[in-house]
Amino acid sequence: MKKNIALVTGGYSGESVISYKSATTIQTHLDTERYRVYKIDVSKDGWWYLAPDGSKSAVNKNDFTITADGSTVQFDAVLIALHGTPGEDGKLQGYFDMLQIPYTGCNAATSAITMNKSYTTGVAGKAGINVAQSVLLFDHTPVDGAAILEKLKLPLFIKPNSGGSSIGMSKVLAAEELEPAIERAFKEDRQVLVEEMITGREFTIGVYKSKGEVITLPMTEVKADASKTFFDFEAKYEGKSIEITPAQVDESIAEKIRAAAKQVYTIFNCRGVIRIDFIYDETKGAPFMLEVNTVPGQSAASIIPQQVAAAGGNLKDFYTLLVEECFS
Repeated sequence: MKKNIALVTGGYSGESVISYKSATTIQTHLDTERYRVYKIDVSKDGWWYLAPDGSKSAVNKNDFTITADGSTVQFDAVLIALHGTPGEDGKLQGYFDMLQIPYTGCNAATSAITMNKSYTTGVAGKAGINVAQSVLLFDHTPVDGAAILEKLKLPLFIKPNSGGSSIGMSKVLAAEELEPAIERAFKEDRQVLVEEMITGREFTIGVYKSKGEVITLPMTEVKADASKTFFDFEAKYEGKSIEITPAQVDESIAEKIRAAAKQVYTIFNCRGVIRIDFIYDETKGAPFMLEVNTVPGQSAASIIPQQVAAAGGNLKDFYTLLVEECFS
């Protein structure tokens, strides 16, 4: 008997545009012989079931049911394809936990922690994963730029602490650039992470679990093109980057990154597929974790689909694996 799957997309942040692209890819490749798929758009103006004929109807938030073809539809599981809040920060996960509806991906606690960049690096650093030195700023407690520079060395990266897609992110090379960059980041979030720059090659790697085994996908090396100084929103989503999948890298380096990625997956008690960004510092001979993405993009140009193909797999089988894992 086919299972009813809610494909949840949209969101309350600027990343919703990427969520819709991810949902399109997923819906195209989901196995319709196994699943009846219903697209649910979670947006600030309401939660809607988007019917194949283009019409939409409200979701009953009391029990997360919809009405389709005159009947009430209850869901066997939820496939979360929503980047940013509330689908990546634990809010929806907690909601589905209360309703006892299985869902793909990490649980509420893991999602909430990993959405917070400072908490993520704090937990990882305590567990022995290499991370950059950093300072966390709060909008209610102003900190002078000079005080920050007493603790951290230039160059620095300034990031909204809980934002995604590098929106509001800046690279600071000189002291006079620091406070304007912090002000820019505070427009996106009430917390800002100031982080020392790790110099090296940037890699990103997908990790998932199948039948109790943590598995890494072939990693990707990411290079911003000549017009970009770092991997920002345009570099990620508007084609202004070079992505090499699988990465052309010595096996000794690749194995260090794979081992660190598996350790991160285990430390944070992850489920489903995640993507972890690393900088490999060649002078220190070690990977440094940048951040953990618990709902990685699935658009046609996204990195996880590239890595699945490089592993010799196909998205139909991969998405089936992710859905079935949420029942285990």
